[in-house]
Amino acid sequence: MLKTLAGYLGQYKRYALLAPLFVVLEVACELVLPRVMAQIVDVGIENGDVPYILRMGILMVGLAALAMILGVLAAKYAALGSQGFGANLRQGLFDKVQEFSFADIDRFSSASLITRMTNDVNALTMMLAMGLRMLVRAPVMLIAALAVTFSINARLALILVVIIPIMAAAIAILMKVCTRLFEIVQNKIDTLNNTVQENLVAVRVVKAFVRAGYEKTKFMRSNDALTDISLKVGTRVVLMMPIMMLSLNIATVSVLWTGGRQVMGGQLLVGDLSSFLTYIAQILMSVMMVAMSLLQLSRAQACARRISQVLCAQPDIQDGPHASSAVLPAPQGRVEFRDVSFKYVTGGSGDDVLSHINLEIKPGQFVAVIGGTGVGKSSLVNLIPRFYDVTGGAVLLDGVDVRDYPLEELRGRIGMVLQSNVLFSGTIRENLLWGRADATEEELVQAAKDAQAYDFIMALPDGFDTWLEQGGVNVSGGQKQRLCIARAMLRQPAVLILDDSTSAVDSATEAQIRESFHRSLKGTTVIIIAQRISSVQYADQIVILDDDHIAGIGTHEQLLAGNHIYQEIYQSQQEGVAE
Repeated sequence: MLKTLAGYLGQYKRYALLAPLFVVLEVACELVLPRVMAQIVDVGIENGDVPYILRMGILMVGLAALAMILGVLAAKYAALGSQGFGANLRQGLFDKVQEFSFADIDRFSSASLITRMTNDVNALTMMLAMGLRMLVRAPVMLIAALAVTFSINARLALILVVIIPIMAAAIAILMKVCTRLFEIVQNKIDTLNNTVQENLVAVRVVKAFVRAGYEKTKFMRSNDALTDISLKVGTRVVLMMPIMMLSLNIATVSVLWTGGRQVMGGQLLVGDLSSFLTYIAQILMSVMMVAMSLLQLSRAQACARRISQVLCAQPDIQDGPHASSAVLPAPQGRVEFRDVSFKYVTGGSGDDVLSHINLEIKPGQFVAVIGGTGVGKSSLVNLIPRFYDVTGGAVLLDGVDVRDYPLEELRGRIGMVLQSNVLFSGTIRENLLWGRADATEEELVQAAKDAQAYDFIMALPDGFDTWLEQGGVNVSGGQKQRLCIARAMLRQPAVLILDDSTSAVDSATEAQIRESFHRSLKGTTVIIIAQRISSVQYADQIVILDDDHIAGIGTHEQLLAGNHIYQEIYQSQQEGVAE
């Protein structure tokens, strides 16, 4: 895990090496200062040697200034190294998430992924910044200062040998308790983020059903749970300071008592006792810094485990072993399902969403898929671009199993308008160019016209340069659908899939869009999922799904004559029109 994360230092590794170097030099200056002060007391003041006092005083000021400069440089390089690490780690996490399939994202949840990419990365960044300074400074200071105290007076130094293990034991117990609690804290943050995200995404529904009070209560529960566990951790962490101060004061009193007696007995100089007290403070402060760093480390460990789970996760959907060497045919648009079965709980006990599907779609055909809610229509088309993988059988594109395509090549041959129409913050032009980044202005205009979006785009103040807010909230549902269709048509794909993507447009507009498929996408295989008979009756073949299997295939006339499911759908819609 540490090796994986350390790799994200990248070009900032030199800063991570320079910071400890400056810390060690800073500690060296601070260790010399008490001995210089002791010399001033025991030699300069004792003998009344003013020039000596001035020389040593200037030396002390110089050492203090040098220590300050070194401290500033250490802080600078620690900040550069840790923030660079954080930036690389966030980029690495984002890149990894882009490789995830729909199933992978479902497994982690979007709220948890956001927490890991922000809160967890911040915790590791803070730990690295602290570690490059405190976790270097504290051990060096502790060992060096302890060695100096033994050289001054071994008897007094034994007091520290007794105090330090007691402090270490208390810290170890505290860490053991807090490590488990910190992991719970991060999980509670996931839950809180999930509550906020769900509420913001569904804010229109919340307001429409006047459920603001319920949502406030739900948020309060998540917020209180996070507050309670945070307080639980906090009440344990605050024990650190009393333990440290008690140890420091006991050590100081013991040294003053024992050292004072030695000074009065002529066995110890006053300057040595004064410097010894300074070293005690440095030693115990070093132990305190180690303790605080280790507590922060315990939280960082929990965060590191969560981040590593993402970084080390193997995406469910990857290029097949033979994808790079496969000889691929020219794009034609032939799609074939061979005894396809699919369930969302792969390797588990979930029921099949699709079972033994056999279907052939010829190049250039206009194929419609209809059926009741939840029969697997969207699942069927999601298998073509490998948003999910089949659990049985095979899906073929142009005669080649889709698992043998490089993912980029496979999805480059397919244009898809998902059931949930998604637009990104940016201009209309930028959103349409997602379809094909190198499209010309003429192609952009033609795609907008084919999707019946051109007129309303030009009616906007800035035309194609009109800014869309996140999710396209400043355009209507029908306009959003037409923009998504234009984006997919601009791709000029071999296969165009529309998953219930014309539900928000009227029948006349839908007919014009359908006509543009024949005119502008000649040779493109079009697969449409729809609910209205008027949307599918002109299809070359209509596929009826019912209870995980195909219940009928044929033209409108054939199915109307011999398929009772299609007859029922047709009659229900005719009755609705008649009424």
